Amino acid sequence: MTEVLFAEFTVKEGAEQEVARLVAGLTPLVRAEPGNVRFEPNVRREDSRRYFIYEVYRDRAAFDAHMAASHGVDFNSAIAGLIEEDGSALTWLESTN
Repeated sequence: MTEVLFAEFTVKEGAEQEVARLVAGLTPLVRAEPGNVRFEPNVRREDSRRYFIYEVYRDRAAFDAHMAASHGVDFNSAIAGLIEEDGSALTWLESTN
C-alpha cells in the first residue's frame, strides 16, 4: 500500500536561508530513492517559515528505508536547532478513492 504524508515544521526567524538550502539539497536525494514516488517541499504563502512537504512512497518498506537513509538522518540533525518544533510533524493521508 502506498504511504502518503505531509511533513510540517516552522523555521525559526533568521534561519530561513539555511533551511531553504538544506531542503534544496535534500530534495534530489529523496527523489532518487528507489521507493520514492513524490517529494514536494512547499511553504505557506502567508508565512514562508512554515514548510509543508508532500511525500509519497511506494510502500511502508520504502518509507522505512527513507527514514533510515543517511541523507535524511543528516538533514533532520541539521534542522534540529533551526526549527521551532522538536522535529517534523507527520500527518498520514489516506486516499478516499
